[in-house]
Amino acid sequence: MSWLQTNNKKRIVILGGGMSGVGAAMLATQRGHDVFLSDGGVLKDAFAKALLDQHIPHETCGHDMEQILNADVVVKSPGIPDTATIVQKILEADIPVISEIEFASRFTDEVEIAITGSNGKTTVTSLIGHILQIADFNVSVGGNIGQSYAAQVAEAPAEYRVLEVSSFQLDGIKTFKPKIAVLLNITPDHLDRYDYKFENYVASKMRIAMNQDEQDYLIYNADDPAIIEALKIYQPKSKLVPFSMQRQLEYGAYIKDQNININLDTNSFTMPIQNLSIKGQHNTANAMAAATTAKLLQIRKETIRQSLASFQGVEHRLEQVLKINKVQYINDSKATNVNATYYALDSMEKPTVWIVGGVDKGNDYSELYALVNKNVKAIVCLGTDNSKIVEAFGSCVDNMVETSSMEDAVRVAYKLAGPGDNVLLSPACASFDLFENYEDRGRQFKNAVRAL
Repeated sequence: MSWLQTNNKKRIVILGGGMSGVGAAMLATQRGHDVFLSDGGVLKDAFAKALLDQHIPHETCGHDMEQILNADVVVKSPGIPDTATIVQKILEADIPVISEIEFASRFTDEVEIAITGSNGKTTVTSLIGHILQIADFNVSVGGNIGQSYAAQVAEAPAEYRVLEVSSFQLDGIKTFKPKIAVLLNITPDHLDRYDYKFENYVASKMRIAMNQDEQDYLIYNADDPAIIEALKIYQPKSKLVPFSMQRQLEYGAYIKDQNININLDTNSFTMPIQNLSIKGQHNTANAMAAATTAKLLQIRKETIRQSLASFQGVEHRLEQVLKINKVQYINDSKATNVNATYYALDSMEKPTVWIVGGVDKGNDYSELYALVNKNVKAIVCLGTDNSKIVEAFGSCVDNMVETSSMEDAVRVAYKLAGPGDNVLLSPACASFDLFENYEDRGRQFKNAVRAL
């Protein structure tokens, strides 16, 4: 049992007043701890109201170091890097700094299923949640999507916790130990947070299995060279369960004769790929990961098949918005890195006007060249600085237009697209230059399309 679960009152300081910070503050308050939340900026109205309603002491637009350094433990928002001056001062004072995922996990002994990866984690998290709900499990779904883990633990018990976890959240874990961890892929992303070293980012992702033991499971993508190399280096203790799109496996999940096949000891499962509700090679891999999780939880085969056939997909991930003048508009705002955009462009079967750009995180666009040459007829740049995109793709297409607002980008795309074409928003970049987050970017895209 964690010391946080005991009746020992502790001073908990929370850095950051967003979704995860406010959730952690509510949980800590509910469990009788002395709580103080500090945010260097202005809180959103809903979060400010929640803190006031719960009478939680907090400050905004600055940090009172005397209050902060009086903490027994600091819970840090995933958006604040470890290199931030305030975090360095806390660490120098020998005060533990943990993530909200770690904090919440110390208040529960429920079954945790954690999903990470550079791409696909929201889809797989949502899909596993969907399967468990259809199987009538008592389950909550959240973490890096939807409601924060801490808020969910504060709200109600659940037998199963399905959690999307990002590398930033994993950086702050100490004892977090999921019963089932799912590692989908590791491709360069967020390198600006990892000293531009891919191996640092890989190490962060592998932390999902660091506390697992022989009673736990690590489901992993056996086609991903970075994962295969990392398994040799880090040697997790958990039972390894691979899935592969490329080869047959004696143990794990694989494709044969256009069927998903899963063999776990004496337990087998098959389902035709054509029956999956979500299409594309990457989604077949996502479905394999989710179905393997369900098999480990001993959910009935028919329930798994029914769930995989009825899942509606995720907002902002290859979301079909509208067809106007025989042009299909597609919202893939969640593609915040090159690899995610690779999947999007690869799934385009018609000439595509591609809206791309935002905050570059050290992107290497070269892996997209072949797909752009094959599938993209025009590029619309959307960002405050488009120079890297112009340089990368200027010679790939005849038409490239720079824009600095979503309305402009959609209007330009409308003019460039002809009957039978696609207009695809798949930015390959973070959104913070022009938008609050990728959700805001996706909704602005949908609103602009509807206003045409």
